[in-house]
Amino acid sequence: MSVGMKTMSLIALAFTLTAPLLKGADSQLPAIIDSHIAARAGGPLSARSDDAEFYRRAHLDLAGIIPREASARSFLADPAPQKRLKLIDRLLSGEDFARHWSDLLSVELLKRQNLGKVPLDEWTEYLFSSLKKRPRWDIMVRAMVAATGLGSERPAMKFLGTGGHQRMTEDIARLFLGMDLECARCHDHPSVKTWEQADYWGLYTYLSWTKAATNTSDKKEYLVEILGKREIEYQSVFASVGDATGPRLPGMKEAAIPTLAKGQEFSKPAENGLPPVPKFLPRQQLARDLTSPKNLVFARNSVNRFWARLLGRGLVHPLDQTHSANPPSHPKLLQALAGKFIASEYDLKWLIRSIMLSEAYQRSSRLPDGASSVPPESYRTAIPRALTPEQLLASVLRATGNRQRVRAMKAPADVKFDRRGYFTGTNKELPRSYTEIQAIFIQTFGRPPGEPETEFIPGLNQSLFLMNDRLLLSWLEPHKGNLVERLGALKEPGKIAETLYLNVLSRLPEESEVAELEAYLEQNTGRTSSALGELAWALINSTEFRLSH
Repeated sequence: MSVGMKTMSLIALAFTLTAPLLKGADSQLPAIIDSHIAARAGGPLSARSDDAEFYRRAHLDLAGIIPREASARSFLADPAPQKRLKLIDRLLSGEDFARHWSDLLSVELLKRQNLGKVPLDEWTEYLFSSLKKRPRWDIMVRAMVAATGLGSERPAMKFLGTGGHQRMTEDIARLFLGMDLECARCHDHPSVKTWEQADYWGLYTYLSWTKAATNTSDKKEYLVEILGKREIEYQSVFASVGDATGPRLPGMKEAAIPTLAKGQEFSKPAENGLPPVPKFLPRQQLARDLTSPKNLVFARNSVNRFWARLLGRGLVHPLDQTHSANPPSHPKLLQALAGKFIASEYDLKWLIRSIMLSEAYQRSSRLPDGASSVPPESYRTAIPRALTPEQLLASVLRATGNRQRVRAMKAPADVKFDRRGYFTGTNKELPRSYTEIQAIFIQTFGRPPGEPETEFIPGLNQSLFLMNDRLLLSWLEPHKGNLVERLGALKEPGKIAETLYLNVLSRLPEESEVAELEAYLEQNTGRTSSALGELAWALINSTEFRLSH
């Protein structure tokens, strides 16, 4: 690229980053997305998803659950041209969105670990209340990184846990900068030439003054900052001479540390077992530096992660490998998304809405005519995504018509369920609480605590669970008001198939599927209830149900 072209690109980017978010921005960004995808498609695009495919996908992405039968019927019959837009807006404003995205963000940020002393339900409620309003991602991240435990944002402290410096450094780098810097702790990264040891320790220095301390008055634990070193010394395991760095973000200048006269270092004296408060607080500075509009890496990483959540793959993939040797599939699109996100004041709902209004999001998962495969990085076809454990449990319960009954289940406080025995088969009892059922699904379909859930890793145990688990099979027996009981009250095979497919797959059955169902019921005369349960079981075990497509 010539110097002139570089200058023009920088001017265009500066305009994008500084221009105020206009009222029409929602209509601009979807078109921008689609123009960039089309420009680099390299082949035919899949057709637009049909209404049933889109309706199910949008419900799973925004509400975390498949739609109800009645609402699916209504949507499929609605001829209004703006019904998809209205659906997105309705779901974004609902409590199910805040609840589902609280789960998603909690898993992403904590990796299913119960960190620190903040109760998990307080952390979840903090995320929920943030997402119910106009969630600004920079404010949410700033609160988590700067958290001390004081005031109404105390639950945000859970992200930092007990203040372990290495874990905080590596999590902040991976989640908010897209950099897996763990290998750079001891030496320059062996495979990513641009990730240096100084990057790790510069970020670490921001956090090195932080420690957990207990207030002797209220007995609560807080994250405080004590007067520490202005620079951190480090040495590569491959070198005989060390180096030092002050606080700095990777690729940026060191943050200025004010020089204070002896005796003037603190703004507040020690109190109730907590140490004196320094005037310079590097972690608070990190929270500001990290989320500043000047730090384009934060904005790019943020939109890349949310894009991956909705499209099944990041523009930079894997998500924590943002470096020059792993360029984005659509660099200009990533730049545009980041600029618009900054201009929107990091409005998370605005970003999600804009992406979902694009044809790229609304594309069918069926391959284009004549294509036997499509590169996933082209986004020519919608990428199927595995349901999270929470989505899967909620959707199985809704599909089988047992959600209300099961969610109300509570075991006596003195009863401890033998989960290990349940999995090994030595415990023949079924779980007696919804909380325990959730734990079983998370253990089966989630990743072990501490491992990111960014990739779909199918396992034989997951398939065997869906096929054979005693709990799931019990939901396919007739209970008052559930799916199998309602199917048993219907006489016409066409009505049975329609009700079954709308409840489980959120679509109407094809003629061949109605014929197969009718033939199966004829073969199983005398055991209709069991046969209906088996048909529902077959659909729940299908790839079509297991994936968001």
